[in-house]
This record gives sequence, C-alpha cells and structure tokens, in this order.
Amino acid sequence: MRIETYPDAVTMSRAAARAAADALRASIASRGGARLIAATGASQFAFLEALTAAPGIDWPRVEMFHLDEYVDLSIDHPASFRRYLRERLIEKTGITRFHFLDGEHDAERTAEEVGRAIAVAPIDVAFVGIGENGHLAFNDPPADFTTEHPFLIVRLDEACRRQQVSEGWFASLADVPTHAISMSVRQILKSRQIICVAPEARKATAVKACLEGELSPMAPASILRTHPDTTIYLDRDSAALLSQTPGG
Repeated sequence: MRIETYPDAVTMSRAAARAAADALRASIASRGGARLIAATGASQFAFLEALTAAPGIDWPRVEMFHLDEYVDLSIDHPASFRRYLRERLIEKTGITRFHFLDGEHDAERTAEEVGRAIAVAPIDVAFVGIGENGHLAFNDPPADFTTEHPFLIVRLDEACRRQQVSEGWFASLADVPTHAISMSVRQILKSRQIICVAPEARKATAVKACLEGELSPMAPASILRTHPDTTIYLDRDSAALLSQTPGG
C-alpha cells in the first residue's frame, strides 16, 4: 500500500485521475479492454471530473461496475448512485457496458445477477473511498471480511446514514434508506489495482484509524493495507492526524 498526500483536494484528485487513466489505458493496450469498479459520493466529484477529461482512453472498451446502491431508492432520486454514475461518468465518456445495481425492485436478484457478471473476469482497477465511519463501499463496521459473495444486502449504520445527510443527499436521517446493496470486501480486494480517494477533514479520524490503527472489521478500509497494489490519495486535511504525513 502506498499513501500520497497533496496540498488540496483538487491537486489530489488530478493526481489520482492520472493514475486511473494510466491504468485504464494500460489494460486496454495489453488486454483489449478494461474492467473497472467506480465509487460515488461527494469525495469523488473532482476525481471523476478529471478522469472523464483525460485524453486517450477508449471508453467503449471499458466495462463498469459500481460499489453500492441504496435499496428502495428511485434512480431519479438525487442520491441515487446509478444516477450519479450516469451523469458523472457514463454520459461524459460514452461507456456502453455497465452493470447497474438496481435496488428498486428485487435487490437480492440484482446482487446475484451482477455478482455473476463481475466473476467472469478480473477487475483491472477499482476506485474506492473511505467513509467517515471507516466503511469501504457500504460495508459499515463491523464489516464482513470473510464472505465470498460478490455483493451483499447490508444494513446501514447511523453514522453512515448521517454522513449522507451531512453531504446534502437527503434532507433528514429519516429520509436515508436503511439498507443497500454493497460490493463485498473480498470482491473489492480481487481487483488488480485499487485507487482510494479520500479527501477532507471530516475523513481524518477514519483515515488515521484505517491506515495506522489495528487491521480490523471495526475499521473496514484498514483491509486495503493487505492489497499488493493499492494507493491511498489524501489531501492535507484528511491526512492531518497521521503520525507521519507521506509526500505526494
């Protein structure tokens, strides 16, 4: 695992996007295509903006999966991750092969179907973040580090749901769904390369716990330390509590 820290979120996001673009180009050049996992949330705005503007990516050769989606939330809702990816990634790039997690109708069936699709071939690069409670995807603490199921139906803890309110996706805690479809921890770790983008001061406590604390299901993103090709991208604020701040 590598940690890179930058002066601000914009500089950090551009650096992460350069690495992501390089990974996609390399996979397309060597294997004729690329399979990616995309993250969502406010922390990914600048990263995806920079990535979609990167030159030389043959996006029709890219197949996209995403980390998670709420159960019983319409794709038209502003907080829908399918809507987020459609607007911020798919429509900007022309990706034609993507696997949406539809939690509106039969979430269990969706988890099984997309799970079969993701198992067909390895994932080249996964984009992830770190939640304020340390979650990885919607694997809130205590996360399941052992299941081999690619996708799970999970119950969201209060800290996770409050984060969604504070980011402006929902008006109140009561409006936030209680359950979601989430990619499992082990499925994320099967990716050849992981790029973790985690800016902002509100992530600093979780970043310290996951990168310097005990490797534990109570700090789900700590599992990234076991992956052979993970880079954590931080800004000065999210890295503020680390005992030793890495350079970028």
